[in-house]
Amino acid sequence: MKSDVHKVLHKICGRTMVEHVLTQVSQVQPKKIITVVGHGAQAVKDTLGDRTEYVDQPEQLGTGHAVLQTAPVLADKHGVTLVVSGDTPLLTAATFNKLLQYHTEKGAKATILTATAPDPTGYGRIIRNDLGIVERIVEQKDTNHEEAAIQEINTGVYCFDNQALFEALRQVKNNNAQGEYYLTDVISIIRQAGGIIAAYRMKDFEESMGVNDRVALANATKVMQHRINTEFMMAGVSMIDPDTTYIDVGAKIGQDTIIEPGVQIQGNTTIGSHCVVGAHSLLIDATIEDNVKITSSTIEHAIMRKGSDIGPHSHLRPQADIGEDVHIGNFCEVKNATLGARTKMGHLSYVGDATLGTDINIGCGVVFVNYDGVKKWHSKVGDKAFIGSNSNVVAPVDIADHSFIAAGSTITKDLPYHAMGIARARQVNKDNYWDKLPLSQSDEWK
Repeated sequence: MKSDVHKVLHKICGRTMVEHVLTQVSQVQPKKIITVVGHGAQAVKDTLGDRTEYVDQPEQLGTGHAVLQTAPVLADKHGVTLVVSGDTPLLTAATFNKLLQYHTEKGAKATILTATAPDPTGYGRIIRNDLGIVERIVEQKDTNHEEAAIQEINTGVYCFDNQALFEALRQVKNNNAQGEYYLTDVISIIRQAGGIIAAYRMKDFEESMGVNDRVALANATKVMQHRINTEFMMAGVSMIDPDTTYIDVGAKIGQDTIIEPGVQIQGNTTIGSHCVVGAHSLLIDATIEDNVKITSSTIEHAIMRKGSDIGPHSHLRPQADIGEDVHIGNFCEVKNATLGARTKMGHLSYVGDATLGTDINIGCGVVFVNYDGVKKWHSKVGDKAFIGSNSNVVAPVDIADHSFIAAGSTITKDLPYHAMGIARARQVNKDNYWDKLPLSQSDEWK
């Protein structure tokens, strides 16, 4: 990956690859899940938490060696063991269940999940005999010319009889091009011992995609994006251009909502019904209630309540709570503030660290001055107040209900009920001021 981030911790649609795998494996409801960790072990443990048990592989000596490290906790168990790689984020629980069912039906000691690859380069090849029975798996670097042309590939997912698996693992050697202990060698060992080897060929090769570089990461993201978007559209969400709509796993969107091109919906965002999310909007961990309209704006860790609207080109920062039927126009910003129902904030204004009541009019260019260089301070504005254009509200102040702030004022004191605050210098006109300027003598300026 050429990265400081461990491969399986690179994200696809908001979730690390290994989390995608763990989520799908968990849906199979196994009795025990064990994650083998080596390079980047602590980072993987921090990501997955207590959703799995862990076994350390201090030396990375191959996939067979990795599975063998689980022997102290698994080798004496009876049953079926499913082995999955952490860099195959597109595999689904449905495919795992089909594999397990096929394994049981065939009475196999080992079953390989295979797929037909248009370009098998980089994958292990499935070698079958004349009767179609799987004999062995050959890794890419160990193939001859004839084997390299085979298109049926090993996806890296297996079902094993657990006892047969660990018996074979003890016999695996590392006499190969990599000098590693391959899990794939278990197949031929079990076959030579008389065990049945089965192979379940999945229909969708894309689902088996492994990620080894940034190109594959982008391709896998496209597949996952298409999968997510299709699911939402089938549930009643309209997308004008699904190919340019990016939605993370875990997002929720109500029916009859319209998503325009270029929208990104990230994290645990929830969007209600009958909303419009306009082109190139960005939503991060946002809560959007029903009948909200967002026009080319950014909403992060914030709430927009029923019937409110915003944009274009406005920004709700963390802890912004926008009340019902509130209007926020263009080039506005709200941070750690509550705007009560029906309040209007038309354009070019900033509200931070404040509690605003209902039915307030916020004029153009209003700034809530909330930071004194050391500490953030909070202001409060009552219901039906009027804040004139180009005013500064210097926190902490309390602006009462039904009060008025004259345009261009800098308010530093509390404003009582029904009062008007005017805090600006009286206009003074200087006659003939032009004549005092050096430019007045220039022909160019006359």
